[in-house]
Amino acid sequence: MEKAKILIIEDEAAIADLLEYGLITEGYLVKIAHTGTEGLKAIELFKPDLLLLDWMLPDINGLDICKRVTADYNIPIMMITAKSDITDKILGLEFGADDYITKPFDLREVFARIRTILRRVAQANRSGDDTEEAIIRFKEIEIHRNDRVVHKNGEVVELTPKEFDLLIMLYQYRGKIFTRTELLDSVWGYDYFGDTRTVDTHIQRLRKKLDISDQIITVFSIGYKFQKQVDS
Repeated sequence: MEKAKILIIEDEAAIADLLEYGLITEGYLVKIAHTGTEGLKAIELFKPDLLLLDWMLPDINGLDICKRVTADYNIPIMMITAKSDITDKILGLEFGADDYITKPFDLREVFARIRTILRRVAQANRSGDDTEEAIIRFKEIEIHRNDRVVHKNGEVVELTPKEFDLLIMLYQYRGKIFTRTELLDSVWGYDYFGDTRTVDTHIQRLRKKLDISDQIITVFSIGYKFQKQVDS
């Protein structure tokens, strides 16, 4: 089995070295970048399976890196930062982070969350290999599950990894009403620590990007569902 590759973008050498040592001990391949610029170059060359990203870097804000990575790559991101306010956590997730852990941290918790993220990615990849509905079509939309690409009217629509996963989850269980908490647990893959506004934000973006307000329905005081009868 190939070892998972983890890129650490962290300017504090002591923290980066601690993470590197622990992750190598856990059996991962690890690379460190101490600036955002180095990190973006390392993504191209190292091709990591997971990114551990500090928020406050000397050159590029971690949120800006998060936004760029989610736009250009399908790499899960765990933000590790001293910013512990709930507003900061929500902001990090809305910029595309898959998880968010605050300093000081316990390495055991970091490792557990990494395993959860990588396990969820592996499960998604296995389900994407199924021939059944490898390509989903409705309205003017075409979803390529294996490549995680969405087209509308023949043009690529850029979705973040979480927007894509949320779309697949809702479509796969058309007609089922999901609470916001259920969507967080299923798509984000861990117990959420704050309110559920991030789900509303992702739903709004999906509706706007794909023009599917008539497909993703708000169920008052409960959550959301995808119309059981999909418009062709």
